[in-house]
Amino acid sequence: MTSTQLQPLTPMNAWVARGYGTPDVLEFAQVPRPVMGEDDVLLRVRATSVAAGDGIILLGRPYLVRLAFGLRRPRVGIVGTDVSGVVEAVGARVTRFKVGDEVYGEALGRGATAELVAASADRLALKPASLDFAEAAALPVAGCTALQGLRDAGKVQAGQKVLIVGASGGVGCLAVQIAASMGAVVTAVCSASNADWLRGLGAQHVVDYAKTDFTQAEERYDVILDMIGDRTIPECRRALTPGGTYISGAGKGGDWFGPMPRVFGMMLRSIGASHRLVPLAARATAADLDALRVLVDAGTLRPVIDKRFAFDAVPDAYRAQAAGHARGRIVVAV
Repeated sequence: MTSTQLQPLTPMNAWVARGYGTPDVLEFAQVPRPVMGEDDVLLRVRATSVAAGDGIILLGRPYLVRLAFGLRRPRVGIVGTDVSGVVEAVGARVTRFKVGDEVYGEALGRGATAELVAASADRLALKPASLDFAEAAALPVAGCTALQGLRDAGKVQAGQKVLIVGASGGVGCLAVQIAASMGAVVTAVCSASNADWLRGLGAQHVVDYAKTDFTQAEERYDVILDMIGDRTIPECRRALTPGGTYISGAGKGGDWFGPMPRVFGMMLRSIGASHRLVPLAARATAADLDALRVLVDAGTLRPVIDKRFAFDAVPDAYRAQAAGHARGRIVVAV
C-alpha cells in the first residue's frame, strides 16, 4: 500500500504536549492519523520508551532545543522517540519492509506515544525475535548511542580498559554489555546498590561514586564513555591513558544553552591535545539497529526495563523519568 492511499480520515489516540513544561502539560487526545511520505513506514505502535532526551524536549529547556522543536510550543505535540510496533503500510519507495513486519527504531520529531506513527524507514529495522515489544522499545536510541560511542568514537579494541560513567542508566547498562562483547576490560561507575547487577552484565570492576572519585583515583583508562557529565574536562582527562579517548554523551548546563559550552570547550581543548575528546551526538540508523539485533540474537546484549507503564499512565512515566536513577529504560505499552 502506498502513501497516496493513506490520507488520514479517522482520528487516533495519542498523548500530546500542548506546550512546554512538566508532565502536567500532557493531555490524552484524539488527533489526526499521521500522513505518510514515500520513504515512511506506518506503524501500529506497541510500545515506546521515555528517555532523558524526551524529558528535555517536553520541558523545552535548555531553551536551545526550542529552535529545533518549536519556539513557543512543540511543533509536533505528540511525545516519544523510541518505538516498536507492526507495519501497517509502507511508502512508495520503501522496499525493506512489508505489512505485518515487527520492527523497532526511532521516530524523532514524529511522536511515538500514539496508536500510529509514520517513521522514516532508514530509522527502523526488524525487531529482534527474542525480544517482546516493550524490550525492543527500550533499545533503539540508547543502544545506538552506546554502540556508536564505543565503536565509532572510542574505537574500542579487545583488552583496552573502558570506563562507563552512569553505567546503570538507559545507555550505560547497554554500553557495559557492548564493551564486554568487544573484549574490553570494563569498569562501571554506579551506586553500590547496582554493583552486583552490573557485574552480571559484564563489568569486571565497579567504582562506587559515593566513595570514590574516578578522576582522582590512580587507575587510568583507554576509553571513558561519560553519560553523566558532572566532572570538568580537565578532571576527566586525568583518568585517561596517554592517547586515550574521552567521550561525552551528556553534560550539565544552564537554562539557555545546556551542555553546548561543554561541547565547544571539548572541541577547543582537543586541538593539539594528546587525548581525543569527542562529544557524542548519536542517531538511530537502520544499519546500527541491525547490528544491535545481531548482538541480541547472539545473547550478548539485553535491554533493561526499570518500570513499565500502561498507555493511560504516560504522565506518570515522564514523572518517573524526571525523578532520575532509573535502572535502564522506562517503557510505555501502547
